Amino acid sequence: MRKLLVIGIGPGDPRQITIEAIDAMKSVDAFFVLDKAPERGAAVKQSLVGLRKEICDRYLDTDYRFVEVPDPPRDRTPDDYAAEVRRWHDARADLIEQALATELSDDGVGGILVWGDPALYDSTLRIIDTIVARGHLELEHSVIPGITSFASLTAAHKILLNRIGEPIHITTGRRLADTPKRAAANQVVMLDADCTFLQTASPDDHIWWGAYLGTPDQLLIAGTVGEVGEQIRETRNAARERHGWIMDIYLLRSWPPPR
Repeated sequence: MRKLLVIGIGPGDPRQITIEAIDAMKSVDAFFVLDKAPERGAAVKQSLVGLRKEICDRYLDTDYRFVEVPDPPRDRTPDDYAAEVRRWHDARADLIEQALATELSDDGVGGILVWGDPALYDSTLRIIDTIVARGHLELEHSVIPGITSFASLTAAHKILLNRIGEPIHITTGRRLADTPKRAAANQVVMLDADCTFLQTASPDDHIWWGAYLGTPDQLLIAGTVGEVGEQIRETRNAARERHGWIMDIYLLRSWPPPR
């Protein structure tokens, strides 16, 4: 039976790879790569693939094989966001299932290297569940956790995620405005291309922002939203223009603290 290892590799620093992940990588016959960025150009895709290859070069003593799977197109401004994401995930499942069938022997071991941790705002496990449920391909899969981007963010800024006894809310830029007031004390926000905090946060709220965490291109900004909010937006836009892609995250902390 084919085996597939979904391996968390952290936010980008090759040193933030767990021993469990390294052991798993050593057993892989072929790594399957499917990124969201081909519409931004071949150089962008190769940059993201290159980061994964840097990790493999660092820890694997033998030759390894990468299978690049073309990412299906996606409507970025759909009328029904959830329906469009489901359609896109189904299309991704089709392509990955085909690649596993053609590029992996019946008893081969495949690997997918996932940024951060596979359980945090990543579609890979949902797609693999779809493939398994279809029953067309006999597939056994395992998951190896990775260091999360918010762990790298807080370490880089040398801060805690929360004040004493307060909750932590993890969300996306798209859903930031929907955060209940009682959960807004400490918000970890991902996938915020529009810097939504500029519309939702108080100028006195504190923000710790980071991009390309753990890489030579790492960017860090911290301060109140009123002081650094526009700086974050300008820095983010310039970095995305320069590199063609960006992976960023921030911690937003309310002030004053909720009672």
